[in-house]
Amino acid sequence: MSQLLSAEIIPFPTRTPTADPAARLTRALAKLDAALTQHRTAITAWRDSLAELRVTTAELGASLGRYQAGLGALDADVVALNGHARTLERWADNTMAHAPA
Repeated sequence: MSQLLSAEIIPFPTRTPTADPAARLTRALAKLDAALTQHRTAITAWRDSLAELRVTTAELGASLGRYQAGLGALDADVVALNGHARTLERWADNTMAHAPA
């Protein structure tokens, strides 16, 4: 309780009004112009990043298309080899079945 009674209230610092409102407006406009310039720069960088992402995504899509075509060709080769292997297996089975003991 004694701490509450002895507390000292410290006022917030106040701004002293500038003598020239036109100078204050000029500074505010300069800060706004700087912020807009930074914003434009950030938007340009963002758009460049989106364009780069678009190109990279298109390249990835093309690469995946080539990969899929390669897998399709590999599948056809495996199917053909499987057919040849089964033919050879049947031939070997027939040869073994008719071979003299």
